[in-house]
Amino acid sequence: MGTWLRTFRSAPVAGLKACSHVRAGLKACSYVVLLIALTAQQMPDPSLINGKALPAPELPNATITVRVVRESIGNNISGQPVTLTAGGRSRTASTDEQGRAQFTNLPAGTEGRAETTVDGETLRSDPFTVPTTGGLRVIMVAGIAKAAERKAAEAAQALAAPPVKGTVVIGGNSRVLMQFSDDALQVYYVLEVVNSARSRVDIGGPLVIDLPPGTSGATPLEGSSPSVTVAGNRITVAGPFASGTTSVQVAYRVAYDSSTVTLAQRFPVAFQQVTVGVQKVGTLSVASPQFAETRDVTTQDGKVFALGSGAALAAGTPLTVTLTNLPYHSHAPRTAALSLAGALLLFGVWLAARRGDVPDTRTLAERREQLFKELTQLELRRRDGGVSADRFATRRRRLMADLEQIYGEIDGTAAGPQGGGEGVAA
Repeated sequence: MGTWLRTFRSAPVAGLKACSHVRAGLKACSYVVLLIALTAQQMPDPSLINGKALPAPELPNATITVRVVRESIGNNISGQPVTLTAGGRSRTASTDEQGRAQFTNLPAGTEGRAETTVDGETLRSDPFTVPTTGGLRVIMVAGIAKAAERKAAEAAQALAAPPVKGTVVIGGNSRVLMQFSDDALQVYYVLEVVNSARSRVDIGGPLVIDLPPGTSGATPLEGSSPSVTVAGNRITVAGPFASGTTSVQVAYRVAYDSSTVTLAQRFPVAFQQVTVGVQKVGTLSVASPQFAETRDVTTQDGKVFALGSGAALAAGTPLTVTLTNLPYHSHAPRTAALSLAGALLLFGVWLAARRGDVPDTRTLAERREQLFKELTQLELRRRDGGVSADRFATRRRRLMADLEQIYGEIDGTAAGPQGGGEGVAA
C-alpha cells in the first residue's frame, strides 16, 4: 500500500488509477486511492516529478516553461540559464524569480528536451513532444542525490543517539476513509504519526489505538511501518519514534443492521487536522461535530465521496462520525422465511415419526381378529371350567379394552395407547 500511497499523492489527479492488496479479506479499491490523492496536502516527492513534462492547457500554444529548483519544490533558483532543444534548434533563456524559464512559439509536433547545469550537476528532462494546443510545464530538481545522502546520514545519526522524552501527533495529512462491501462498512486508517524533533522520541511506551466496538477483521496494510501490530481490535505502534513520520495504515470492517451507524474513535495523541472520506451510495449522508465543512469529491470514473474536514482534535477527544441512509437490506424477511421453513421441517419430521408409530389399517384389522379369537377361546374355557371367575373377568376386561383401542385407531378417534388393566369396564 505504501507504494501507491507515495505515487498517487504526487501524481496528476487525471492520471490516477490503482488498486491495492489488502489482507484478511479486505479489498481497497481505486476510489480510496483517488480520494487520498485528491485530498493530500503535502508537497510531492521531487524525485517523482524531476524532468517530467506535465500538460498545461492554460499556456499559449507550443509554449514550454522549465522550472529549476534546489532539492525541494519552492526552493527556486533564479537567473539560471536553461537550454531547450526542439526540432533540431536550441534556445537559451534564464529563470525568473519563480525559477521558471519560458520558451514560446516552438515548432509544434517536434520532440524537445531541456537541459541546465547547477553547481556542476547536469540536469536533463525526459524527451517531450511540443503540443499544438496549450503547452507543457517541466520541472528539474538539483541536488536530489545529495539531499538523500544527507537525510540518510541524519537518520543514522538519530538512530545512534538515545531517544529523548517527548510527544508525537497524528499529522494533518492523515485520513480516515470508508466504503461499502457486502452489507459491511470497510474503514481505512491512513495515519502519519509525526515526530517533529530531530532525534528519536520516547513517549513513555507504545502508542495504542483501541478500535470502536463492533469492529472485526482489523489488519495492517502493506506499507505500514514494521512497528505497527494489530491484535484483535487494538493497534499498537511501538516506540521510540524516529524523527519525521511513522506510517500507520490499518483496515477493519464494521457490520451494521440498520440504516444508521455511528462510529466514535478516540486517539491517544492530538490529531492535527480531521479529514474523513466516505463513499456516497444512494442518499447516504455524513455528519460529525468535528466537521467544519463537508463537500463532495468526484473521482475520474464518476464515483462520489463525501469529504468532511475539521480543525485539530485534542488527545482523547473522540472523532464521532454518523452515517445515515446507509445501503442496508433488512434481514427480517429472510429470518422470518427461515423460521417458517424450520417450523415446517420440524412438523414434517414429527408427522413422519407419528405415522411410523401408528400401524396401518391392515395391521389393525389383523390384530382385531386375533383379539376376537382370544376372547372366544376365553369364553369356551370359562364354560368348561378351565379358568377361575376372577381370572376370566380380568382377562376379558383387558381384551375388551384392546379391542376398543383398535377400533378407535381404525376410526381415527384414538388419542393414543391407553393400555389395559384393572378398572377398565367389560
